[in-house]
Amino acid sequence: MSVEVQELPCHEGRIGLLTLNSPATLNALTEEMIITIRDSLERWAVDERICVVIIRGAGEKSFCAGGDIRALYRSLTGADDPEGAFSVFRHEYALDYTVHRFPKPVVGIGHGIIMGGGLGLFSACRYRLLTPDATLAMPEISIGLFPDVGSSWFLNRLPGRLGLFMGLTGCRLNITDSLRVGLADMALPSNDQQSLLSRLQEERWSGHRASDDSRLFRLLQQLELQDYRALPAGQLELHERNIARLCAGVSLQEIVDQLLAARVDSEWWQACMKTLKGGCPVSALLIWNQLKKAQQMSLKDVFRMELAMVWECVRRPDLTEGIRARLIDRDQNPTWSFARIEEVPDAVIDAHFLPVWNDQTDPMQLE
Repeated sequence: MSVEVQELPCHEGRIGLLTLNSPATLNALTEEMIITIRDSLERWAVDERICVVIIRGAGEKSFCAGGDIRALYRSLTGADDPEGAFSVFRHEYALDYTVHRFPKPVVGIGHGIIMGGGLGLFSACRYRLLTPDATLAMPEISIGLFPDVGSSWFLNRLPGRLGLFMGLTGCRLNITDSLRVGLADMALPSNDQQSLLSRLQEERWSGHRASDDSRLFRLLQQLELQDYRALPAGQLELHERNIARLCAGVSLQEIVDQLLAARVDSEWWQACMKTLKGGCPVSALLIWNQLKKAQQMSLKDVFRMELAMVWECVRRPDLTEGIRARLIDRDQNPTWSFARIEEVPDAVIDAHFLPVWNDQTDPMQLE
């Protein structure tokens, strides 16, 4: 079973526990896993016995590395039309929106690799706990996609245009970086999740959201690692001023040119620039536009916008080519539909932001 669904008894009430259980694939999300999680949440939302929900990943390496990209590639290259690939995104966005809006406290316990769809799921949780080995990133520009799963919402809320930088460069943040900019709330001393679960099971949960949320907050504060000097050193403290300065241009081309021309003596920075330089030009423009458009959007409209963007991405060649080059043939040499940002016609980008769905036509309204 790729998702283990459990209901843990407490002194009073129960905890709903969802464990992504596919360690061999770094807990990459399949459509079946996504539907299982959402079905469980819908059931628990109205079950008075369930007072708190926890989402975690099995194995030592990853909370969730994202969506199942190989399965997506099979859909994109098979006999099916793009609707097959689009269906996965439609279910995933509906799940993440459900977690964002869930009527009971949701705790995400993140360890190891947390990227792409994994970061979308983690970011949707009410409480986001990280272990010291965590690595967060949104690297979609490398495969001809864009930071999705609600990224337009949470990347826009990062300081100093860091959200734009993350999207353009796929930069990797560790636990110290993530806590610094608010992508996580608390640090756990280690990956000893059982101690946390046992402690939560000792509580008497009331079934009233406000009181249970307050009780949970106090309990987590008691468990949180207090000596942050014990955490690995971050990169953002060293580079955030450069990021804010270089990403402050009025055009995407200006910003990209400034980033690539900057002389910064850092392996972390150079890895970021390598991703930017080799990334898909259409994706770069999508990132630039999605973050601008989302600034005044509601959470629901953010997901609708990103779903429209994905619908166009699965119809165009860049996503298939990016996955082929990075993960299938592994030649690391994708041939993008346009070689440079300045070559991409406005009409190509505009097509990604249509249609504009409303409450009646919203494809996330799943039966």
